[in-house]
Amino acid sequence: MGERDHCCSTHLIDGDGTFNITGIDSFMKEVKLSECGLSYAVVAIMGPQSSGKSTLLNHLFGTNFREMDAFKGRSQTTKGIWMAHCVGIEPCTIVMDLEGTDGRERGEDDTAFEKQSALFALAVSDIVLINMWCHDIGREQAANKPLLKTVFQVMMRLFSPRKTTLMFVIRDKTRTPLENLEPVLREDIQKIWDSVPKPQAHKETPLSEFFNVEVVALSSFEEKEEHFKEQVANLRQRFFQSIAPGGLAGDRRGVVPASGFSFSAQQIWKVIKENKDLDLPAHKVMVATVRCEEIANEKFSSFIANEEWRQLEETVQSHPVPGFGRKLTSILEVCLSEYDVEATYFDEGVRSSKRKQLEDKLLQLVQPAYQFMLGHIRSGTFDRFKEAFQNSLTEGKGFAVAARDCTEYSMSQFDEASADVDIDQANWDSSRVRDKLRRDIDAHIEEVRAAKLSELTTMYETKLNEALSGPVEALLDGASDDTWPAIRKLLRRETETAVRGFSNALSGFEMDEVTKEKMLLRLEDHARGVVEAKAKEEAGRVVIRMKDSIVRRFSTLFSHDSDSMPRVWTGKEDIRAITKTARSASLKLLSVMAAVRLDDNADSIENTLALALIDPKSGAAANRGISIDALASSSWEEVPSSKTLLTPVQCKSLWRQFKVETEYTVSQAIAAQEASKRSNNWLPPPWAIVALVVLGFNEFMTLLRNPLYLGVIFVAFLLMKALWVQLDISGEFRNGALPGILSISTKFLPTVMNLLRKLAEEGQSPGNANPQRNPPVPAKTVTSNDNGGLSSSASSEITSSENGTEYSSPAPRQKVQ
Repeated sequence: MGERDHCCSTHLIDGDGTFNITGIDSFMKEVKLSECGLSYAVVAIMGPQSSGKSTLLNHLFGTNFREMDAFKGRSQTTKGIWMAHCVGIEPCTIVMDLEGTDGRERGEDDTAFEKQSALFALAVSDIVLINMWCHDIGREQAANKPLLKTVFQVMMRLFSPRKTTLMFVIRDKTRTPLENLEPVLREDIQKIWDSVPKPQAHKETPLSEFFNVEVVALSSFEEKEEHFKEQVANLRQRFFQSIAPGGLAGDRRGVVPASGFSFSAQQIWKVIKENKDLDLPAHKVMVATVRCEEIANEKFSSFIANEEWRQLEETVQSHPVPGFGRKLTSILEVCLSEYDVEATYFDEGVRSSKRKQLEDKLLQLVQPAYQFMLGHIRSGTFDRFKEAFQNSLTEGKGFAVAARDCTEYSMSQFDEASADVDIDQANWDSSRVRDKLRRDIDAHIEEVRAAKLSELTTMYETKLNEALSGPVEALLDGASDDTWPAIRKLLRRETETAVRGFSNALSGFEMDEVTKEKMLLRLEDHARGVVEAKAKEEAGRVVIRMKDSIVRRFSTLFSHDSDSMPRVWTGKEDIRAITKTARSASLKLLSVMAAVRLDDNADSIENTLALALIDPKSGAAANRGISIDALASSSWEEVPSSKTLLTPVQCKSLWRQFKVETEYTVSQAIAAQEASKRSNNWLPPPWAIVALVVLGFNEFMTLLRNPLYLGVIFVAFLLMKALWVQLDISGEFRNGALPGILSISTKFLPTVMNLLRKLAEEGQSPGNANPQRNPPVPAKTVTSNDNGGLSSSASSEITSSENGTEYSSPAPRQKVQ
């Protein structure tokens, strides 16, 4: 009784033809039919009402269908179609108990449900049991004949590709052997088959093409119950492994997988109710389409909810995931494998189509994660390339070689990493990301290349600036005939050195010769530009700071001799010649600064300036008859305006200012020379000396007669000599007579008082030191010493004056003091 409780009997279709969708779904979950795949069989039983169908099924399959109570009379027991699970039979077997035919409850004319239920049973069942009474065999009007006609007629509407087993169960078998009953029954079946109208395509089709006919006989359940049960037990053994080849349900063509049984049964009943022809192959495809799509949707939803996939998707958005391709491939493979397991028994075409759709949806879902991963690989590879490239350049490797090696290595790294990200289920192409990486690398190389070339160019330009600016400035400052040749030689030497180094540095870039030549030419142009800029700077300095350039040069040459010693104007110097020489040298600076002469082209700027400014009379004589001023122009002959630094007009204006600035220096030199001459010529003229001798003879004789006068005169001479030295009269008159007189007048009285005080101090010192030792002697000694010192000072001063020295000696001055 316990096994019967597990048969899960369900009312599948009620007497009104309503399909119990909820009931069949619950039934499938209870018996776990969806897990059976194709390993299941469906058995249906049909026959006259009250013929013992339910009783037979309950004993044969262990079901609990309701049986007729004979004590209450013979009436309809089963209404519609019931379904139950056969307990203890493998594979899983489903039994359907159909409402009996020829029942009085439906009446004689209501045969529609009988045909519909018969068609449904034939469509979904592998084995159809036809229950019939033994005494009906051989009878023309037996109850089983209308039933067989119904079965054969509906079979023409199924278009089923497989054979259905028709097992005729002869009930209440008499003494007539089965061997005698079976031929009669088969003959009757054949007659019925032949009499059934058929489509043109099956006019000559034999019964065996559609059915496998089996005949069994059972004793009466009421009269020979034990014998009946024994025969049923033997018959039950034939339903074990019924789906094996040669079994009762061995033909598995067109079988709907167990997971689609519920939907298939619903659709079959729907078509039957609409009184349409039931094309089982097309129905099978339809069922497969619906079920495979349902399975695919379930697997897609389960994939979205998969925790491993969600974690992988979340992680890859922020950083790369090691083993991404392997992990994602595994998750996809599990999902598709589950689909394959559940959909394996459905139509292959439909199954493959829906699998492809599921795979496409899954790949579309995971592709953003794949793109994220490729993006991480690209950015990581690009960062590593930049680091490796910078390290290679730092180590001194050539730019082109470093770029090529690092690019090849980085691209190979990307290829390896992208191959690891590839998914087995997809044939995605990472070439677009690879091309993006290559473009980024090329752009970075070009950026670094431009920076390095700019750095190299700047470095060599700076070297040229340092190598040319100072020397060019010095050469221009010391203007001479060799200034511009020296500048050209310097420019050529430094340019060749810089170009040679720059060319060697550029060799590592492996650039084309045209570009390389252009860069070298630009460097050469820069060198020339440095010289020209320095020349223009110096020329601008001449214009703006004329006093600090030309005037300074004139003053230096005018105020110093050839040994660079300060010049002393003693009256012997030729100031005119010195002035002309200094002005010529200053004019040399002006001519040198007038134009840029980096080419070996000769010009006449210096001659033009000399003739026009230094010796205008010679220039006028040479250009006799021509009244045009040579400097009245804004350009030089044979010198382009781009090379002109100072125009002729500017040179003339500068020279005019120069002459104004230097006239004071020359006049001061002339004045100093005149003063020197006056200071050195202190003796009277010879005629004055002769006049003094002739006219002063009497006075001279008087002095000889009275020597005391000579002593007074000698003392007065010494005092005058001392005043001469102390007042530095010759030095005071060097700057002119009036300044000398004013200066001497202010210092005369203090100097006299100072001399008298010194003489008094010198006279008192020896007497105070030795008051008791011959006082007259020290006094004479003091007088002698003083006289000797004064005499020595006078002698020294006279000698100095005779030699024409302008400044007095400091030693005699200290002695006098």
